[in-house]
Amino acid sequence: MSRLAQTAGLTDVQQEILSTVRDFVDKEIIPVATQLEHRDEYPTDIVEGLKELGLFGLMIPEEYGGLGESLLTYALCVEEIARGWMSVSGIINTHFIVAYMLKQHGTQEQKDTFLPRMALGEVRGAFSMSEPALGSDVSAISSKGVKDGEEYVLDGQKMWLTNGGTSTLVAVLCRSDEGHPEGTAPHKSMTTFLVEKEPGFGEVRPGLTIPGKIDKMGYKGVDTTELIMDGLRIPANRVLGGTTGRGFYQMMDGVEVGRVNVAARGCGVAQRAFELGVSYAQQRETFGKPIAQHQAIQFKLAEMATKVEAAHAMMVNAARKKDSGERNDLEAGMAKYLASEYCKEVVEDAFRIHGGYGFSKEYEIERLYREAPMLLIGEGTAEIQKMIIGRRLLEEYRFQG
Repeated sequence: MSRLAQTAGLTDVQQEILSTVRDFVDKEIIPVATQLEHRDEYPTDIVEGLKELGLFGLMIPEEYGGLGESLLTYALCVEEIARGWMSVSGIINTHFIVAYMLKQHGTQEQKDTFLPRMALGEVRGAFSMSEPALGSDVSAISSKGVKDGEEYVLDGQKMWLTNGGTSTLVAVLCRSDEGHPEGTAPHKSMTTFLVEKEPGFGEVRPGLTIPGKIDKMGYKGVDTTELIMDGLRIPANRVLGGTTGRGFYQMMDGVEVGRVNVAARGCGVAQRAFELGVSYAQQRETFGKPIAQHQAIQFKLAEMATKVEAAHAMMVNAARKKDSGERNDLEAGMAKYLASEYCKEVVEDAFRIHGGYGFSKEYEIERLYREAPMLLIGEGTAEIQKMIIGRRLLEEYRFQG
């Protein structure tokens, strides 16, 4: 284990899980990640390995066949996995957001139906809020779910769906005006629908099309897609929690978990960039000595290590707050904002340390350099995080005049 980004107060079980995951990352992910990423190839063998380790059931309660671990354990595992290849952490992130939403908000029938199979990785989750014209304004969702007898008919186009092709259960946020009079606040007329589908692309069930993978700068391997609903019929018992109008709150609860996950990803990628930078600096020689002995490079390494340590501490704090049952939107927003910004900076410094070789696809840092920007926009942009943080600070420090 490295000196940086250690976590105090872990149980023996947590340490054992983390040690197993780190071992898997070092042996099964890092050696093949860059090759798979350049081919934009889905990491089937890695995903099967994660299933065998039980990671798809990490946070699912034991009564449903999962390991019943905390958000902190999950976040620390994500940090390790992202250190190997960030795309793999994306494959399990959306799965866990859906599992968490089911655990917190699902009906008993929904939990019994999905959680045991999700714990085994047989059912794989994805969630869908965004739309082509939406950006960060979730209240402007235009996809609709209209009641028709004992079913709902869903229409609309969703965007930026991670695991869109490989997932078999998608939590989709739609507007549902049923029972909500004209003038109801937009966030109070949204519903989360649990949409089951076949994996793959094209028409994956009547009324539901996954057009294909979006070609991206980085974050490759994992499939990011659109989702098009045209007269998609969903039974009424697939409304998450059984009641319409609660979708916005359910999704925001899930996104708080997602933001801790993105912070953990930022920590993992930054750690790997530091490892690559500090290693290369001790091997590469200029002016008769390793570049690590030049003060300019030592200053970079000092700044990089400090940022890795600070981001990790904030991420751990945000996870522990959520685990304690407290509201953690402020801490999660701060952790996600800081970890993603620091990740970008640490990766760029490692890239600079590599000099011209950092620009070569032979070197791992080239991949990290393309992956880091996704963290600045995933699960809410840096600007949105700052808005959330600012509003919450004004709530906490309201001026008493």
